[in-house]
Amino acid sequence: MSVAFTKEESAETAAETLLPDRPVPEGPNLVTAAGLAGLERRLAEARAAYDATMAIEDINEKRRQAAAPFRDLRYFAERVRTAQVVPPPDTNDVVAFGSRVTVSRDDGRVHTYMIVGEDEADPKAGTLSFSSPLARALMGKGVDDTASVAGGEVEIVRIE
Repeated sequence: MSVAFTKEESAETAAETLLPDRPVPEGPNLVTAAGLAGLERRLAEARAAYDATMAIEDINEKRRQAAAPFRDLRYFAERVRTAQVVPPPDTNDVVAFGSRVTVSRDDGRVHTYMIVGEDEADPKAGTLSFSSPLARALMGKGVDDTASVAGGEVEIVRIE
């Protein structure tokens, strides 16, 4: 019988089933309480997606379909394991992890961001990673202080 009609595993099929790990950001895995809850939710979603692929009968298709959920499962399990919940700041005197800060740019635009962990950051939704250049430039500064970022300056208008 020709090999074309058998279900032998090929090197190509095996390679499709092993996706490289998602890169884990360097440094501490600081998160807000909401960030930890989000990581736990995403871990549960990855686990559910992986479990669903285990019901697929064809072994090669099962391996292909399970590759991404399994990679996400490994990533989120590690992120939950290493998460360090940082309580909200006690004071609004200076920008800190968990602060909501409003800045005014040179061109007059005003933006408000909350400084959060790597996995919960979404600038379009108003959250910045504590390791982003803007967040690093703002940390430790108070209202009316300025910070240089990407060739421009921002002024801190409010800290909540």
